[in-house]
Amino acid sequence: MKPAAPEVIAKAIDGAVQLATAESLTAGMIAARLAEVPGASAVLRGGIVSYSSEVKASLLGVDEALLAANGSVDPEVARQMAIGAQRACGADTAISATGVAGPEAHDGKAVGTVYIGWAMGDKSGSEAHHFVGDRAQIREQSTQAALHQFAAILDKASSQ
Repeated sequence: MKPAAPEVIAKAIDGAVQLATAESLTAGMIAARLAEVPGASAVLRGGIVSYSSEVKASLLGVDEALLAANGSVDPEVARQMAIGAQRACGADTAISATGVAGPEAHDGKAVGTVYIGWAMGDKSGSEAHHFVGDRAQIREQSTQAALHQFAAILDKASSQ
């Protein structure tokens, strides 16, 4: 699989699009992967590691009632995390990741359940993923999925 971070940075630079991340299970891996690419500082505004539900609510504005009802591993939580990162970092687009890396289930969700959220302008959404592997493998797969989602969002924005 082709490394996605250089593609994301190139597309963002070409489109003059500012990027942000909100990360739970990946704990900054997505932002770090983007920052490894030369020129990233031109487009990467920042990222928020929101490992706890309290940080998801207080810094990203994720609905506390939603977190209480569904837990942090939820497609709507992922969507709200991305919107919160977009707002907090003053970015045009943001990506988020929340899920269960293991070794045990969390919030009633199986190990490998991951939601990648996105926000671009006033549009937002999330995608469900089910990864297999150990904790490190699930975190890596989640990071790659988020980067590929970022690239897809930037592709869509440039074609409009």
